[in-house]
Amino acid sequence: MPLLVERLHTTLPALCSDYEILLVNDDSRDESWRVITELCASSPRVIGINLMRNFGQHNALLCGIRQARYELILTMDDDLQHPPEETPKLFAKLAEGYDVVYGAPAAEKHGFWRDLSSRLIKQVLHRMMGINSAATVSAFRLFRAELARAFSDYQGSFVSIDVLLSWGTTRFASVIVNHQEREYGKSNYSFRKLMSHALTLVTGFSNAPLRIASITGFIFTIFGVGVLLYVLISYIVRGGSLPGFPFLASIISIFSGVQLFALGIFGEYLGRMFSRTLNKPVYTIREVLKVEPLTESQENSSRES
Repeated sequence: MPLLVERLHTTLPALCSDYEILLVNDDSRDESWRVITELCASSPRVIGINLMRNFGQHNALLCGIRQARYELILTMDDDLQHPPEETPKLFAKLAEGYDVVYGAPAAEKHGFWRDLSSRLIKQVLHRMMGINSAATVSAFRLFRAELARAFSDYQGSFVSIDVLLSWGTTRFASVIVNHQEREYGKSNYSFRKLMSHALTLVTGFSNAPLRIASITGFIFTIFGVGVLLYVLISYIVRGGSLPGFPFLASIISIFSGVQLFALGIFGEYLGRMFSRTLNKPVYTIREVLKVEPLTESQENSSRES
């Protein structure tokens, strides 16, 4: 984290007249908050935000976005997989008239399972959420701060920054950036967690699964009518009923499976609705740490002393 802040201090002055660096601690169990405290003490441009508990990456990002004060917001991970030196590419692309620009890695370096699940989530975003730039979605993104107004009142316990940004604009773009190996720590995202994230993403922000359940039910209704006609025609033509337990058991199993599948989808949506009625907070801030810069008179007095 100190190296990231140092490299940002080197890169950002050439891109903007003023800036701040917000470091959000999502209730890390390591020494992250101590390090953030030291960084805040060393520079008035660094602001530390400590959350009450672990709310998740996107919830922590939303917290930082709502605390930001400037016209443009840059989000990135602190593990240096997103090199700050690539930031000018995002600024140049945004200046072409886009509202959101992603830094798309030329080749992801998370590992096989992480890369596979990441591609799956991007396909979910593309096909079910209507985000055309989903293939280039990443945590390395630059966007205009006014987009935050589109989701300023959002209070759902599950957050997807990319979906929320799509509520405010359709002007998405991407640029190819270098993607480095993770230098510090280990990602908390497992394949199972990412799959759970994809499921929650679909049922939390789309009605596509309900449509799938309806279409599936309709198809199997037609199939059932076809089976009934087949049985009736066979009875009329052959003069007897079909020999039947294996055939009947198979049909019952198929229809029971479809019903349970549809009930499972309905249950997911009911669970999301119930969770939202609990009115859980998106995040809760324990502490905001900011060192105010010295005024000119204070600087003069400190020099004299």
